[in-house]
Amino acid sequence: MNYITFNTPLGWLLVAESRDGIALVHFFGSGCPSEALAISTVRKYYPDSEPYRGVCSGLLEQTRNHILEYLNNRTPLPEIPLDLSRGTSFDRVVWKEIDAIAFGESRSYSQIAKQAQKSRAYRAVGRACGRNPVPILIPCHRVVGQGGKLGGFSGGLHIKKALLELETA
Repeated sequence: MNYITFNTPLGWLLVAESRDGIALVHFFGSGCPSEALAISTVRKYYPDSEPYRGVCSGLLEQTRNHILEYLNNRTPLPEIPLDLSRGTSFDRVVWKEIDAIAFGESRSYSQIAKQAQKSRAYRAVGRACGRNPVPILIPCHRVVGQGGKLGGFSGGLHIKKALLELETA
């Protein structure tokens, strides 16, 4: 699995690709991750992978550029090939519903559960959001609790809040 790390206005990100598309986006915070930390992060999600810091492939470079355009200029992200093979069938249904949320909009966990035909599974929707391997690309930051409460986010609530503010500014 080929990966790159780069600095953004929200801190350092790791983006990794498999043969099938972008498989991982991970937030590291303000410190530049060491190569050992980056490799262990990829292996945490993909234990059988052979991660390597690669020359920026076309897809990795495009993804980095799209993420930076999104964060710096509020440019909505285009369709990017994704590898979502590590999710369950329910996760993938939830991720598809989340991916349909328009830039600048949000939905509640219960709304996503209803859209996924599992109206009482709002907690399971939250777990699927937490398992989203490609936050930002599948915009789980747009899923909030009832009454607009933030809920959780893999990069931290401060990142979720910043992303929501970026999109509604």
